[in-house]
Amino acid sequence: MVIRSPFPDIEIPDASLTEFVLARARDWGEKPAFIDGPSGRTIVYRQLVESVSAVAAGLAERGFGKGDVFAHYAPNLPEYAIAFHGVATVGGVNTTANPLLTADEHAGQLRDSGSRLLVTVPELLGNATTAAARAGVEEIFVYGETEGATPFEALLQPGAEPPEVAIDPANDLVVLPYSSGTTGLPKGVMLTHRNLVANICQCISPERWEGRDDRVVAALPFFHIYGLVWIMTIPVYFGNTVVTIPRFDLGDFLRVLQDHRITRAALVPPIILALAKHPLVDEFDLSSLEFIGSGAAPLSAELEVACARRLGCRIQQGYGLTETSPTTHRITDDLAGQMPGEVGPLVANTKCRIVDVATGEDVPVGKTGELLIRGPQVMKGYLNNPDATARTIDADGWLHTGDIALVDDNGSLRIVDRIKELIKYKGYQIAPAELEALLLTHPAITDAAVIPVPDEEAGEVPKAFVVTGGSLSPGDVTRFVADHVAPYKKLRAVEIIDEIPKAPSGKILRRVLIDRERTATTAG
Repeated sequence: MVIRSPFPDIEIPDASLTEFVLARARDWGEKPAFIDGPSGRTIVYRQLVESVSAVAAGLAERGFGKGDVFAHYAPNLPEYAIAFHGVATVGGVNTTANPLLTADEHAGQLRDSGSRLLVTVPELLGNATTAAARAGVEEIFVYGETEGATPFEALLQPGAEPPEVAIDPANDLVVLPYSSGTTGLPKGVMLTHRNLVANICQCISPERWEGRDDRVVAALPFFHIYGLVWIMTIPVYFGNTVVTIPRFDLGDFLRVLQDHRITRAALVPPIILALAKHPLVDEFDLSSLEFIGSGAAPLSAELEVACARRLGCRIQQGYGLTETSPTTHRITDDLAGQMPGEVGPLVANTKCRIVDVATGEDVPVGKTGELLIRGPQVMKGYLNNPDATARTIDADGWLHTGDIALVDDNGSLRIVDRIKELIKYKGYQIAPAELEALLLTHPAITDAAVIPVPDEEAGEVPKAFVVTGGSLSPGDVTRFVADHVAPYKKLRAVEIIDEIPKAPSGKILRRVLIDRERTATTAG
């Protein structure tokens, strides 16, 4: 059964991303667009528009133009948006990289993407230089000044007009983020101008954000599609102010929320977990915070409610993928806080199906299966990887997400787990995310992850890695779970550790824990 959005279809403007996002920016003149959290350095909307044009002119002077790739290897800074939109203005493609990548990892992305130019920060210049040399990057720019790279400021040509570039929004790429690689080698996700413009329009169409004057914290990285669209882009369309944080530290984050009177934050479950449970939160005045958006990983109903009660704000979940620009489902402001544990209905112009993993047949409402998506926000494909593209987007245009989900009678989606992460126990399927959500309801557990462990008799059994805030034993954890689940879902092993490994997006890096377990078993 094809499930349709409850919202009416909307018209998608035939515009480039930068043309669309900055269309009204001059009207906001001296209003702050971006503020660097640590230093207070501010870029007002007039400067944003002028600097984007100056970067575009500088790029064109260097012969960088339509289809050329520009790599971003930097933390969140106000200048990130300037560089990004400057590249987009001349028809270039932005490839965004995690600043935690090693030189080897980054070189692989630079080679695969065909990057010509790169921008970084002084602290990352060593890795950037090594990676760029291996990949044939022509020039490295650096925010600030340091030896061995061209200052980013030198790229700007103030007052110069960039050339007019004919951009085909439906086919020309604007950003090339790389999938996380947690289930395989990273793949370049080809997103067009139309993909992002469509998704922005889909997300804002039912809202009443004009004139709200939100102040938004950029705690999530701009290199990730969630941060890029929901923090670096959508607030700018509405003339809001974005306060950037280069690297996440709970104390610094809380101070920015307090000192800048932040009204809206797009976060991931690990940060929401800290807001719900960490004692440091009580030392700050967070009364200005009205809405928290959550994405990138499932957020349990219990944790959502606990955080909302503690902070006195409303939480709204959403769902999406890098491959869908990113949003396919979200809870709107008017329903925020009323649907804990759910990610809401489809956004406008989007359809989905829930299909049986084994047969591919549609399942009834309320039953679990793989989530399939179709809409204008679906990627063009994976760069240089037609086989992976064909495996992900079928002949009818349905993108196979690899996520297990169910849709209720009201059309709201609930994510259960990843297909590849399901634990197969004696023919039963156990969702790690379900057990993790249960573990986090225990007041002495601050974080948790569950992985499959090979078992000769059962095939696989669930093992939990737990971070505790008190004197909790593995036996205590095992008994707690056993009291709340069916017998086949019981934990067969528990290990207390200091920290759960996670990607910057907040997703648990189960592969790290699985490798750790395999090493320990081999050594034993």
